[in-house]
Amino acid sequence: MARGHWLFKSEPGTYSIDDLERDGTTEWWGIRNYKVRNYMRDEMRVGDGILFYHSSTDVLGVYGLAEIASEGHPDSKQFEKGHRYRDPDSDRDDPRWWCVDIRHVRTFDEPVTRDTLKATPGLDDMAVLRRGLRLSITRVTREEFEIVRRLGG
Repeated sequence: MARGHWLFKSEPGTYSIDDLERDGTTEWWGIRNYKVRNYMRDEMRVGDGILFYHSSTDVLGVYGLAEIASEGHPDSKQFEKGHRYRDPDSDRDDPRWWCVDIRHVRTFDEPVTRDTLKATPGLDDMAVLRRGLRLSITRVTREEFEIVRRLGG
């Protein structure tokens, strides 16, 4: 059983659950928010569960499950010249930005929509349902994770 539980938001035009299913595992790079960086660097552990949420699409919701596949490690994109996520102030000996690898677990036949999440008892406190919260990764409780997993079939 996973120790920690997370919700990762992704725009499907950039990287979708179908892309993750095809790739199997991917490095989740490009995070440039200190709170989320700290989650990746300090708190995420191999085997933690992930609800994979599509944002910026017609049907918002959880489209599948993934898991943390590596401990946090420096995001190599911060050092790549010309890359949009390059950070010229980051130091290889003391990197500013971190990432994790994630692994596909399951794609739901139908998404668990945002409307379903909002209407389901036990999910009232999920951060993704709060107005104005723009973090791309948020914590979820074990109970929230299990409710959404069951809703996904």
